Amino acid sequence: MTDQILFELTQEEQETQSALLWQELESRALGCRACPLCHGRKSVVFGEGSRKTSLMFIGEGPGADEDEQGRPFVGRSGQLLTQILDAAGIARSGIYITNIVKCRPPENRTPLPEEMMHCDQYLQTQILLIRPAMLVLLGNTPTKWILRTTEGITRLRGRWVEWRGIPVMPMFHPSYLLRFPDQNKKGSPKHLTWLDIQEVKKRREQFDQTGSLEGITFG
Repeated sequence: MTDQILFELTQEEQETQSALLWQELESRALGCRACPLCHGRKSVVFGEGSRKTSLMFIGEGPGADEDEQGRPFVGRSGQLLTQILDAAGIARSGIYITNIVKCRPPENRTPLPEEMMHCDQYLQTQILLIRPAMLVLLGNTPTKWILRTTEGITRLRGRWVEWRGIPVMPMFHPSYLLRFPDQNKKGSPKHLTWLDIQEVKKRREQFDQTGSLEGITFG
């Protein structure tokens, strides 16, 4: 319904309405107490970056550093993600980054299904309002949750998958890459991630230049 209303407005009206909806959504998320994660949080980590981007990254959930600062991907894995983006020539400020859940799970455990379900309203509305041309899913949790699949990230990474008309690229989570600090050889997780981010960069540039993602092979 929200999507239909937005498309019936002029471009200027769409942007104004979108900004108001975004403000309301973030305000609701910051005050959310729908699941037990609210009891242990210091911050709600809503997300950050450009809301006028063609590229959106989705991780699992905030860690200790993110909970402390209220920003996604600022700890060790976040610093590695920024390095990967910089090396590929993708400005972090030009994309949007968020997580499946907006509050830190205890001891950084994997979010429970009911926790992800409560947060899904925020994530789905973020996607709706940003309307990214592409999604990058970082790790098992967002990949399985968004795509509703039981397949793991090792099998799905590096393959474009279509979700609600949006091309989706699953990639290893940067925290996984930190387990292999010196491994850059061909076929290693770091090498495969470099191939994946290069493909994302190529398609992002294609879309930004032509407005089309023609040529993507799904599977």
